Amino acid sequence: MSSADQITRARTATHIDIHDSSSRKHWADQLQVSDERLRKAVRMVGTRVSSVSAYLAK
Repeated sequence: MSSADQITRARTATHIDIHDSSSRKHWADQLQVSDERLRKAVRMVGTRVSSVSAYLAK
């Protein structure tokens, strides 16, 4: 899969693939948090983007 395909897939995903570094980077950038903060949020609420976003907004 090309890098462009991975970025497109990450943008349309409803879940964060925490094991994929490009996905983590994309979502950390989108949510304006560090990689570690993103990982912590996923540990706390799961991988659904809406749940992680809500958790980080607190």
